[in-house]
Amino acid sequence: MTTLSLAAVKARFSQVIDDVAGTHERVTVTKNGSPVAVILAVDDYESLMETLGILSDRHAVPEIREAEQQMAQGRAYSEEQVRAALANRRRP
Repeated sequence: MTTLSLAAVKARFSQVIDDVAGTHERVTVTKNGSPVAVILAVDDYESLMETLGILSDRHAVPEIREAEQQMAQGRAYSEEQVRAALANRRRP
């Protein structure tokens, strides 16, 4: 993550935005030496919001932990198995 002063961001705002959008690197903006804002790409912001939504669902987190345990124990399906199961569901 890059850190820039507010003055530096103002001086080259368009370039900072292009860099953030192109590289997905976040930029921390400081004012009087203290961090006051973060600039990030829209895709990254949306991903963070989606993650927060999932983590705030009290039912989802235990289910995710359970799935992680099953995967660690080798109880998972391969891509081919999932595709075959989906294909079978589509057949009349």
